[in-house]
Amino acid sequence: MADSDRVRYHTARETVPEEHRHHYDAIAESRGGVRGPFSVLLNSPELAGRVGHLGAYVRFESELPDADRELTILATARAFDCAFEWAAHEPIAREAGVSGATIDHVADSGPVDELPDREARLVSYVRELIDEHAVSDATFEAARDRYGESGVTELTGTIGYYAMLACVLNALEVVPDADRPQLP
Repeated sequence: MADSDRVRYHTARETVPEEHRHHYDAIAESRGGVRGPFSVLLNSPELAGRVGHLGAYVRFESELPDADRELTILATARAFDCAFEWAAHEPIAREAGVSGATIDHVADSGPVDELPDREARLVSYVRELIDEHAVSDATFEAARDRYGESGVTELTGTIGYYAMLACVLNALEVVPDADRPQLP
């Protein structure tokens, strides 16, 4: 991860004030380390702790199928042109079963009607919510039919969570290392 000129990165525990190290520890434990958005969110330790707690649920405990969650994250990262989030989740999406063709299509902001139906509906939901600040009845009904009320709520929350991270990453200019997958 390249350094940002905007704020300090807290990738080492010692850089966090002693009274806030429990936030660092919780983030590191749930993710195997502190990097990316959490390294800069730790400039506000209470915020980092709360975001980390929510993120641990969204990322590791959500009822959404892994491939659907990861495609949602990639579509959100693409909508916000968030290079770091894309680089972090592109390999995870592949591992979760999202096809390379779908990943490339989302990276290129291709039309949803060229995707398989399930993926098209998911990407449409993300794009409508981010681009239009709302979701059409047809798109919502398709998501609710697939995931149920709890699942469509989690889908919407996942988009919101990763949109927030994209705002943090973009505003604070956190960029991926050059050897990570890049957005076109």
